[in-house]
Amino acid sequence: MLEKMEGIILKTQDFKETHKIVTIFSKRIGKFSAIARGAKKPKSRMAAVTQPFIYGDFLVYLGTGLGTVQQGEIQYSFRAIREDIFKTAYTAYITELTDKILDEKKPNNVLFNELYQTMQWIAEHEDVDIPIMMYELKLFELGGFGPVLDGCANCSSNQFPFFFSIQEGGLLCTNCMGLDQNAISLPNKLAKLLHLFINIRLERVGNISVKKENKLLLRNILDAYYDTYGGYYLKSKRFLQQMKRLN
Repeated sequence: MLEKMEGIILKTQDFKETHKIVTIFSKRIGKFSAIARGAKKPKSRMAAVTQPFIYGDFLVYLGTGLGTVQQGEIQYSFRAIREDIFKTAYTAYITELTDKILDEKKPNNVLFNELYQTMQWIAEHEDVDIPIMMYELKLFELGGFGPVLDGCANCSSNQFPFFFSIQEGGLLCTNCMGLDQNAISLPNKLAKLLHLFINIRLERVGNISVKKENKLLLRNILDAYYDTYGGYYLKSKRFLQQMKRLN
């Protein structure tokens, strides 16, 4: 069955001498993989449209196994991302994480739009830490291991201040902080931001000002949280961390 759909290329891998297998996150059917025949040939019409991060329209033959990409047209190439090694590293990380967490052929238009908006932000801005964390938290929740951020993970209290507990899987109030001696004290603003990040869409965000030290604190918390509950090894994340250390 031939299907026309818009989608984002999450991943490509070489297949035999001249073909590629591409993983596409589409609005219509969700994530799927398909063969792009001849896409490794430099003069092939499929070469450009089957690069990672491409947002385009695809005509795909879908069967019971791997599909086949028959045609493709680029709608947005995200050139600014491709021309910057840090932007490339950030985008490779969020697309790999998306690929790991999404189930096959389960449409999720909200997440599709969030991924597209996040990639646009990366392309157009230098400071990308907050949008990346917003998108990560939504993926964590989709994957079934999102932290509890709407109140205390133990007693559901909404009273500030809060601590963040990796061990308890989210926020802890002052009455429950004794459950985890390693719980991290959070300024009230950061506790509110975490709740905001997981619930608000990026397209509704104008500008969120967060101090450098607070962004670093949030980054360390999310990294430690993912290492504990995520379960997927991400080569792109390791590369991104190495890039940051060198910078």
